[in-house]
Amino acid sequence: MTITLPEFDQLEDSLWLTLCGRALDNRRDHPLLGDERADEIVRAVDYDYRKLKIASSSAIYIAHRALKLDQVAQDFITRHPDAIGLDLGAGLDSRASRLDLPSTVDWYDVDFPDVVTARQQLIPAQERVHNLAADISDPGWLDAVASDRPAVVVADGLLAFFPLAEWSAILGRIIDHFPSGEIAFNAYSTFAVKAAKIYPGAKAVRAIMRSEGFDDPRTPESWNPKLKLVKEILLTREPEVAQFPAGLRWANRLSAHSESLSRRGNVVLRYRF
Repeated sequence: MTITLPEFDQLEDSLWLTLCGRALDNRRDHPLLGDERADEIVRAVDYDYRKLKIASSSAIYIAHRALKLDQVAQDFITRHPDAIGLDLGAGLDSRASRLDLPSTVDWYDVDFPDVVTARQQLIPAQERVHNLAADISDPGWLDAVASDRPAVVVADGLLAFFPLAEWSAILGRIIDHFPSGEIAFNAYSTFAVKAAKIYPGAKAVRAIMRSEGFDDPRTPESWNPKLKLVKEILLTREPEVAQFPAGLRWANRLSAHSESLSRRGNVVLRYRF
């Protein structure tokens, strides 16, 4: 069956970078994340992932980052089985299918209307997993989400596309909407932002990256008095590095000795409010 997707704009089109990264990880002999759905989608639409120039190391890093966000979400939901989950800029990620969601959790995959249309064609429906078509820059999008339950909010790769002032405003509205919760997203250091201007694997998104980056994990605490750092997850120091190919494993273990070097790479920040 032929699948005809909406014509994405450049920002919406960025979803292919993380999707294809997870798909390529799944094709490895020993996948880190094992996202079979991502691989199925890429094959179903016959997407030419080669034009994205995703190095094998980048695919592993994308999968590792997704795994850490999965773990944050799962931990919160295990402790709060009545929670609301939000995946901001979900793209074509089927994160909810990788989690063990009790029937009392409502999960929302949030993205632009055209992306949601694509999700409905490519990702099977799950009970209490909802697609929410919205621009998260719009202050009113949260009106569609209940506000009387704790929430866990994850965002994979999204920070890159917002100036910090706008990102902090988005987080502020989320914090004000829910009684309590946690927010986790991958951070971009000032070095990473500069490196993206020359790194071939970032070519597909370089023109739409708007974040200035930041180096201190406590910087977001200054954006809202309720926001408190729970953990800076330096992925060079996470146990999954032991599963990396030898050369990549060696490079990460060397970097792990230095906090500043580790912050230049894959970092997931976890906050409570």
